[in-house]
Parts: sequence; C-alpha cells; structure tokens
Amino acid sequence: MRETSSRLLRLLSLLQTRREWTGAELAERLDVTTRTLRRDIDRLRNLGYPINARIGVGGGYQLGAGAEMPPLLLDDEEALAVAFGLQSGATGPVIGITEPSLRALAKLRQVMPSRLQRRLDAFQIEVVDRPQAESAVSATDLASVASACHARERLRFDYQARNGDSTRREVEPCRLVRADSRWYLVAWDLGRDDWRSFRVDRMALRPPAGPRFQPRTPPEGGATSFVVDGFRRAFSQASGRVQLDAPIEQVADKVPARWGVVEAEGPDSCTAVLHGESMSAIARWLGTFDVPFRVLGPAELREACRQVAAHHALLAARYADA
Repeated sequence: MRETSSRLLRLLSLLQTRREWTGAELAERLDVTTRTLRRDIDRLRNLGYPINARIGVGGGYQLGAGAEMPPLLLDDEEALAVAFGLQSGATGPVIGITEPSLRALAKLRQVMPSRLQRRLDAFQIEVVDRPQAESAVSATDLASVASACHARERLRFDYQARNGDSTRREVEPCRLVRADSRWYLVAWDLGRDDWRSFRVDRMALRPPAGPRFQPRTPPEGGATSFVVDGFRRAFSQASGRVQLDAPIEQVADKVPARWGVVEAEGPDSCTAVLHGESMSAIARWLGTFDVPFRVLGPAELREACRQVAAHHALLAARYADA
C-alpha cells in the first residue's frame, strides 16, 4: 500500500509538469505496466483529480481543471517561490490582496517540511509602513479587467487623463502590463480607432462588460513593448546635444540606452544626445554628471541650463548669508 501511495504521488507530480503524456511514457517513467497505470489514473480520479484521457493515435493523459482545487505537489524551490511571491504580494500595489495573501502563506507554511520552514523564516522582512500608493488598484477591478481580456469582452469606463480631464471610453482589451508599481491596460480604443494604453488606477469601470469581439493583431512588439514605447514618447518630449569634458567611461553609466546616446570624442571628451520630459529636466539631469559641459544645441537647452545655474547661485547666496 505504501508503494502504491508513493507511486500515485510520483504520477501526480509527472502530470503537473507537462501538458500531456502518453500512457507508454508514464508507464515507463513509473516502471509499471499500462494496465497498472490505468488503475492508478482511476485512483487519482477517485481522489478528485480531473484527469482527461484521449484514446487512439496521438492520445494521452492530461491533468485538467476541476470544480474544486485538489492538493498540489510542489518541489522545494517551487514551494519557496510561491511563498516569497505571496509575501511580496501582501505588500504590493494591489488593494484587497494583503489578507488573502497572508492567509494563503500561513496555509502553505503549515504543510511545509521543517527544512523549508526554516528557509522561509530566514526571509522574514520588515516593511516600512506608508500610505497606499495613489497608483494602487483594487483586486476586484484588476480581476475584472483581466477577465475581460481573457473572455474578449469590451470594456466601458471613465478615464482620468494625466491633466485631470475625464473621458468616457469603450475598448477591446488586449493585455494587462505591470510596470514598476503601476498596472496598465493595452487595448484597442474604439473611439480613437487605434491602440492605447491606460493606467488601471485611473479607470472607473462601468458594468456590464461586453459584447464579445474578435481579437485584433496586437501592436507591433507586443503589449509590453507598446507600454514601454509610451513611456519613451511621454518622457522624451525634449532633446539636446552636449559635449562633456570627461572620458566616456565616466558618464556612460549615467545615460540609460532609452534616454540617450553617448559617443567618445577623445580620451577625455565625449558627446551625448539626451532625451527628457522637458529642457529643464535635461538641464537638471546634466547637473548630476558633475563634469564640465558645453551645450551644442538647441538654444532652449542653453537657457534652461542658465536658469538652473541661476537657481543654484541664489540658493548658495542665501545659505552664505545665513
């Protein structure tokens, strides 16, 4: 009996690691006959595991989804990964997920072997208590948007733009994207007849969802690339070219690839093309380089640098008199 139980656990573990197995493959892995394999499959079904079978050429066994969630078999690294994810999720940018995450983590820890409990306990962290971020979204809204993406149902919502203006939108949702602490929806905007990305925390959903739609070809590069390109467009409204009196090795790390390009002009000099939200933002950024520089263009960047310099001079004079 103990050998049979151990074999059932091995069979369940195999079914969870691959979408589909042939009967011959499973029997070979377990070192049993195909008849014994069929009996073991029936035992797992009686325990509540939904195992689908296809007969004939190309047939095989597949672990399906059931009405209830049966126990899962996780190896050590998988169990720790789930636990760490739950612990991180409890402090993440989703409202209403903290308590369920902690409950699930407590249940998982309870069934962990002691060696894994010790490893998990060693990962206990302190979290700085701070107000919920303005970009946090409710778990209910996030699930509703994700469900509409999966079911291919239109979404209607009121959307607050960056400048505070509110508009009514109807979209065909494509994919959710998480960037840092914010969630974005990439969708086809029916009113604009084009792809758009929306911050989920600025969406006020208007039920019901629907009707269903035929999916369109996603934007070039996929949803994640579309969101990243949107960042670049939003924060690259201004560009400037400067000469820096420093070797390229000293400044290259200060210029991320998506925000500029640096080229060497000699052993102690380089030029950079920098992009930013505004000329003032580029001028302030140049101050962090802490090297002499000369603005090659445009004239608006020279003026922005003069204004930043004047501001610092005023501060220096104020503190000198204090």
